[in-house]
Amino acid sequence: MICREVREGGVRVGFEIMDLSTGTRGWLAHVNQPTGPKIGKYHVNLTDLDVIGVGAILDALQNADVLAVDEIGPMELSSPAFSKALVAAVESSKPLIGTIHYGLKNPILDSIRNREEAEILEVTYKNRASLHNLIADKISEYLVKQD
Repeated sequence: MICREVREGGVRVGFEIMDLSTGTRGWLAHVNQPTGPKIGKYHVNLTDLDVIGVGAILDALQNADVLAVDEIGPMELSSPAFSKALVAAVESSKPLIGTIHYGLKNPILDSIRNREEAEILEVTYKNRASLHNLIADKISEYLVKQD
């Protein structure tokens, strides 16, 4: 699953959520979302997060060789179902590529950061153009070892 900001007239109005496997899209959060946990000026759309985001993670656990979650932040963690799916993804034997909102403190994230097999890469201006190559190489090496 991925999330991306949505702008209207140059102003950010919310965040879209998408299942990479199916292309299904919905709203993670929006300034006009009437209900849900409030994060800044946005309300989180727990329905779309749980159906699309959690559904994408659970489907990937069953059908994908590699799991991808972009991003793991305060909006996503406002959903108990997302938190549970994230723990299942982390505890699975499949490689997980995830982006964690910088500086966010949360017991689930602390447990991810403290896992022996976890490798945390910080995205910087210097490495952001080439980091995808490093990640792809690491995943390829892991998958070859599994064959």
